Amino acid sequence: MLKIYLARHGQDGDNVNGILNGRRDQPLTDLGLTQAGTLAHEVKNAGISFDAVYSSPLQRAYKTAEIIADVLGIAKPIVMHDLIERDFGVMTGKLVKDIPALCAPNIIQADPICYFLSPEGAETFPQLVARGKKIIAEVRQRHAEGSILLVSHGDIGKMIYAAYYDLSWNAVLTQFHFGNSELLLLSEDSSPDEAHVFRFAQHNQ
Repeated sequence: MLKIYLARHGQDGDNVNGILNGRRDQPLTDLGLTQAGTLAHEVKNAGISFDAVYSSPLQRAYKTAEIIADVLGIAKPIVMHDLIERDFGVMTGKLVKDIPALCAPNIIQADPICYFLSPEGAETFPQLVARGKKIIAEVRQRHAEGSILLVSHGDIGKMIYAAYYDLSWNAVLTQFHFGNSELLLLSEDSSPDEAHVFRFAQHNQ
């Protein structure tokens, strides 16, 4: 059986400043580096290891993945381009607090995130679910069993979860918050409600 662990990157500069990053390539903050290290040591202390670590190409994810791999003493992360964050289109670089004003009524309000659905140039959530299915298929092709780690982002991370458990994307948006450096487990013997392995206090605006 294959266990797929899914982590979100640590806090980056856009996160702390309340900016919609999408594919903006900002580094981790000092707190983000600490968050990644905390996750790495929690994983190690729990006796979890990975046969491979795959990462989004964006530096906030890759650095998180690299810290985890270093603490566990395993091979460097492998870049998987499809793990990149959602393309936010015209919302890239905008302030998080401006989402309702710029995108209503095409929004879904969750706690604590307000999700925009279809601004110009942005990937839609159904498109992200399709990408999530592609990621899962590729991972299963490479690994028949064992444990692997995917280090990714908030929106695409949730849609990988939705794709794995065949859940509706809009239900998943309001189901839980996928915070910085949190870890999910996607597994045939783990139900969707049991996916969270580690949760951490969040510090973003």
